[in-house]
Amino acid sequence: MKRILIISIKGIGYFKLALLGYVIVATLLSKITVDEERNTPNEIVIYILTNGVHTDIVVLSRTAQIDWTEYIKPEHTEAATNEYPYLALGWGDKDFYLNTPVWADLKFSTAFNAATGLGASAIHAIYYHHIVESENCIKITVSKNQHMRLIGYLKNSFEINENGSFKHINTPNNYNTTDAFYESKESYSLFKTCNSWANSGLKFSGQKAAFWTATDTGFFENTRGKSAEF
Repeated sequence: MKRILIISIKGIGYFKLALLGYVIVATLLSKITVDEERNTPNEIVIYILTNGVHTDIVVLSRTAQIDWTEYIKPEHTEAATNEYPYLALGWGDKDFYLNTPVWADLKFSTAFNAATGLGASAIHAIYYHHIVESENCIKITVSKNQHMRLIGYLKNSFEINENGSFKHINTPNNYNTTDAFYESKESYSLFKTCNSWANSGLKFSGQKAAFWTATDTGFFENTRGKSAEF
């Protein structure tokens, strides 16, 4: 019994040490800025939106390069139509998205699977009528080439049906009347979070971002300042 207690105490100590190491490394990496590509035209607007914890990438729902309504079908929502000009896309743990409407509902199994990468992931898509710049919403203008790369990054995050459409998750647990969920690739973990996913999308499309970040704070600290007007 004494031996088991000693092992348990050591295990807790190692866990705390590993967690501290993770926090230190994550903080340091989030402070490293990856600069945007220089001398590119400002042609298409996107937004970065946070609720204080989770980051979404907001794109125009219909452009000459893509009509997102053909993939994120408004009929998958309760009230959205093809006339909604903005589409927010966020990536995260599927179980957390669908079964944890508030923090009080968070189960240990959900948190454990999300932290360790054992669960599935999902894309949360929300149509908006209006997007307003604020402390929690940054406007960025990108070139057509950069926008095309971002489209590729976003599309590649979705699971695809045999007919080439995104795999819609038919659930009663949508958050509002203009959102829907879709199956996604890979798994959420301490090393790939909703914020690191969004951060990687900006880096892939040549925008200012963090080297890596698990939190929206690190993401926004590095992204802010790139915004430019048409």
